[in-house]
Amino acid sequence: MDKKINLNHTVYEICMEYPEVTDILKEMGFHDIVKPGMMQTAGRFMTIPKGASIKKISLDLIKNALQERGFRIEE
Repeated sequence: MDKKINLNHTVYEICMEYPEVTDILKEMGFHDIVKPGMMQTAGRFMTIPKGASIKKISLDLIKNALQERGFRIEE
């Protein structure tokens, strides 16, 4: 199965399609992603690039972490 992540999709959309991404993002510094209700609120409009910018996390590091776990990144 080809696991593709489009960075223009919301965190909610990506995590609903690939639940394991939630843990990857948490490891990368998106600690709030696992708080109750965050996925249903902020996750519905937040994209990975927006979140990385807000959290001051390198988008390249996030992309690399996802690619190391078998995801193909689409921008």
